[in-house]
Amino acid sequence: MSIIHRTWLKPTKLEFLTPWLPTRAWYQGGTATPQLAKAGGFRLDDPEGEVGIEFFVATDAEGPHAYLVPLTYRSAPLPGADHALITTLEHGVLGQRWVYDGVHDPVLTGALAAFFEGRIPAQAQSTSDALDEEVTHAYAGGAPLLAGEVTVTETAEGTTLTTPDGPAVRFDRLLTAVADTPPADALGHVTGAWTDVEGNRVRGVFAVVEARA
Repeated sequence: MSIIHRTWLKPTKLEFLTPWLPTRAWYQGGTATPQLAKAGGFRLDDPEGEVGIEFFVATDAEGPHAYLVPLTYRSAPLPGADHALITTLEHGVLGQRWVYDGVHDPVLTGALAAFFEGRIPAQAQSTSDALDEEVTHAYAGGAPLLAGEVTVTETAEGTTLTTPDGPAVRFDRLLTAVADTPPADALGHVTGAWTDVEGNRVRGVFAVVEARA
């Protein structure tokens, strides 16, 4: 399970996300600087124990909006992924880390497929060796998920991951507080919880599996 170090980061997650979020196609804020707060999220384990995998939820008081930001943390650059690098940072225990938009990282997509398929559990975001019971998942499809080369497409509606075969996975980057009800035609889903800008604990759909058109 994930080991969470109680230490400092420079820059912090909110500091490096503040300039990065407005560059995304799915960002819904205006021209003002985002006013971000950590609102929730969860982690998945890398089976090799090398890459940190986090699904981070940040609220923006300027919206108000809540955004889902999958992140990976690496001890060295990911070859061929300069376009997905968000920042480098200093970790008080682990030293220099390379932080990526995780949808472009094969370690994250592999772990996400394993989670959808029930092969690994969701880990607590901020507590070592603990499960996150607020995160739920389901997958009713028969084909392996995200097997093969992954293509990432970003639009104002979110981020979609596709492979030559098998269904697609779509992230709802702009989260909406709703009941745990994915689209009726979804083959699978991940739902979770976060704290909105008014301090209420709410739930919504983080990602869905969709049949290929």
